[in-house]
Amino acid sequence: MSRSLVVKVTSGEDAAERCNQAFTVAATAVASGVDVSLWLTGEASWFAVPGEARKFSLPHAAPLHDLLESVLAGGRVILCSQCAARRQLTEEDLVSGIRIAGAPAFVEEVTAEGVQALVY
Repeated sequence: MSRSLVVKVTSGEDAAERCNQAFTVAATAVASGVDVSLWLTGEASWFAVPGEARKFSLPHAAPLHDLLESVLAGGRVILCSQCAARRQLTEEDLVSGIRIAGAPAFVEEVTAEGVQALVY
């Protein structure tokens, strides 16, 4: 049985190290051939908007926009629907390849057989 990884990131600049850890783990898993789904929630929602990930900076860490591009290239990136609505974001506002989905989709992913979920 193959395993999948769902990473939910709930922070952005407000908790930069935690945020970067989530993106790093997701990108590393993609590079290792793992099926990855990265969920952007809370303040991490802003990274779904073009150019926002380039503004993020953390010493001794890979650039967030590179990590995001890696996950997009080999996995899935989903923006929480409630988080998008609170920020008045629609799919037209997002980086190409990022989709919007809600709690039912998240629950379906994390309860599937062979899935490991991590929340940062």
